[in-house]
Amino acid sequence: MALLLAACGSDDAARTPDSPAAFPTDARVDYQLGAPYPPADGVTVVVRDRTAAPADGLYSVCYVNAFQTQPGESAEWPDGTLLERDGEPVVDPDWPDERLVDTSTEGTRARVVEHVAPWIRGCAASGFQAVEFDNLDTFTRTDGALSFEDNAAVAAALVAVAHDAGLAAGQKNAAEFADRLRDAAGFDFAVAEECAAYDECAAYTDVYGAHVIDIEYTDQLPRPFTQMCADEATPAATVLRDRRLSTPDAAEYAFENCPAG
Repeated sequence: MALLLAACGSDDAARTPDSPAAFPTDARVDYQLGAPYPPADGVTVVVRDRTAAPADGLYSVCYVNAFQTQPGESAEWPDGTLLERDGEPVVDPDWPDERLVDTSTEGTRARVVEHVAPWIRGCAASGFQAVEFDNLDTFTRTDGALSFEDNAAVAAALVAVAHDAGLAAGQKNAAEFADRLRDAAGFDFAVAEECAAYDECAAYTDVYGAHVIDIEYTDQLPRPFTQMCADEATPAATVLRDRRLSTPDAAEYAFENCPAG
């Protein structure tokens, strides 16, 4: 791991880590990937893309897709950072315009960390208080080309960069690996999608307690959202959104928090 951190730049070794900004346990959350917009009254935590500005006066979480590319951004990743098999790119089967990052060797892991670390520091410089890392489970989609240990090593290095920048670091999804990822990488909180719909919220709350954000989507609710909120297994910081994460001026826009208390 020392090699990975060294790859982030010589300044890191000399800096004294700052305490990460604690994730609030009484959060009212809005999940705004895509186009940002003014949060509704009562919202205290906003998640936005790393390319967006944080929400003024609120606890802001910076989204970073650290383990596969964003659509249309594959060319921006340096040589030796994206996974190939038999000379062909390896893509996410559900998102064929997103290529998987190569964490299979010490050298590729170092290059990945070197590429992603400036994004994390940029989140801190912009005023975010935390960062969430998505697609930690790419190793489950590679037929053995990547392993849990490969991705966990990169995750640990990225969490260290986040902590050094004063950011809390969040695990995104990967419910079945929550305890192992927290132990291996040192995550501070979790961001889950549809854990209530899939009855897997306990996988996160057993590890992170109240430090869990859950996003449910209107197109896949097995029961009314009010019933989900009333279920003691559902995290208090649960938000209902439309699948496209639309802005309020769109016809499909949906936003609702579980009630406080």
